[in-house]
Amino acid sequence: MAIAPITSLGGLGSNVGVSKTPGAGGGGGGDSFAGLLGNALGKLDASQTASTQASQDLATGKATDVSGVVMQVERASLELQLASQVRNKLVDAYSELMRMQV
Repeated sequence: MAIAPITSLGGLGSNVGVSKTPGAGGGGGGDSFAGLLGNALGKLDASQTASTQASQDLATGKATDVSGVVMQVERASLELQLASQVRNKLVDAYSELMRMQV
């Protein structure tokens, strides 16, 4: 039985990277933060939906590959944990900025 490696979580990590244009410090250097965040949340939602569907298929007998379903559910769980930690870091950073005195 061959086990395929997980190449990407398909969630937030796949969109994080360096700006698309060199030297772009602000406005027009590629995708906006809101666009990247929206795409990542869309992928997270799709992963959660697929995980739920796979679990329901296993429970009703439509799916026979238990290990595949378990891997899909665990991947969705890890993606949700990652999104939660990123959100926590963003909220902490925002709170820190709001506490700064000018």
